[in-house]
Amino acid sequence: MKDGIHPKYQTVKVRCACGNEFEVGSTANEIKVEICSQCHPFFTGKQKLIDTAGRVEKFQRKYGLIEKK
Repeated sequence: MKDGIHPKYQTVKVRCACGNEFEVGSTANEIKVEICSQCHPFFTGKQKLIDTAGRVEKFQRKYGLIEKK
């Protein structure tokens, strides 16, 4: 490998829009993100699964998992 052509790998702070800060290794000087694991609904447990148009029931009826009405 050639010397002097690779970017410098360093520890940088990642700043989220919610105010959370943490450190990661990167070649960038600074990283700003809109959403992180502290404010994302999936990781905080606030996400709700929504069945749109009865797709779960349609699947269950199609494969005989529940009886048709």
